[in-house]
Amino acid sequence: MSILSPRFHPKGGRFIPALLFLAFALLATALPASAATILVFGDSLSAGYGLPPQSGWPYLLQRQLDALEPGAHRVIDASVSGETTAGGASRLPRLLERHRPDVVVLALGANDGLRGLPPKAMETNLERMILMAKQSGCEVVLVGMRLPPNLGPDYTAEFDAVYPRLAARYPVHFVPFLLEAIALDPDAFQEDGLHPVLEAVPKLSQTVWPAIASALEAVRKRSAASGR
Repeated sequence: MSILSPRFHPKGGRFIPALLFLAFALLATALPASAATILVFGDSLSAGYGLPPQSGWPYLLQRQLDALEPGAHRVIDASVSGETTAGGASRLPRLLERHRPDVVVLALGANDGLRGLPPKAMETNLERMILMAKQSGCEVVLVGMRLPPNLGPDYTAEFDAVYPRLAARYPVHFVPFLLEAIALDPDAFQEDGLHPVLEAVPKLSQTVWPAIASALEAVRKRSAASGR
C-alpha cells in the first residue's frame, strides 16, 4: 500500500467508458495556444495503482488536452508507486534535464504520512523540488494530501499544514487535496481503502484541472512575453 486516502474500506467498481466522455465535457475549458510539456511527478495515486493500463488521471489529462487542442500538449507521467518526498527530490533533477517540462505537477507526500515520517522533513523535500522546478523555468502545480484523524491529531495537523504553507510561500498553482471529490465516498476506493476505483478517476482529473489550466495560461503568457 502506498497512497494515503480516507479511513474508509471501499468497494471495487466496474469500468464505465461514458465517464471519460463526461469528464471531457465537465472539464471543457479554453486552453492557451502555446504547446507545453507537463511532467506529473507523484506516487501510486498518480501512477494508477490497481487500475488498467492507461487509465490513471494523468492519462485522462492527456486525453482531455488532446480533445481541446489535438497534439499540442504532452503529459509525461513519471509517478512511482511508493515514492516519498525524499525519493522524489533525488529523482527530479534527472527528469527535469531529460524532459525539460514547462509544467511540473508535484503530487508527493502521502507516503511520508503513511510511514509516519517527520512533516518538517517532508516540507523541506517539497520545498527543494519546488525550487528545482522553478529554477528550471517551470510552472509548478502543488497537489496536496490530507491524513485521516486516526493517525493522531498532532501529527495530522502538522502534516496537513505543510501544503498550504508552501503554497503561501511560493508562486505555485495549488490543489489543496487531490481526493477532495471522493474522500467521503467509500465506494470510490478499491478494497485496500487507499486507491480510487476506475469510476472515480475522472473526479481526480476534475480536481486538478483548474490548477493545470492556470499553469498552462502562465506558460502561454511567458511565451508571448518572450516572443516565442
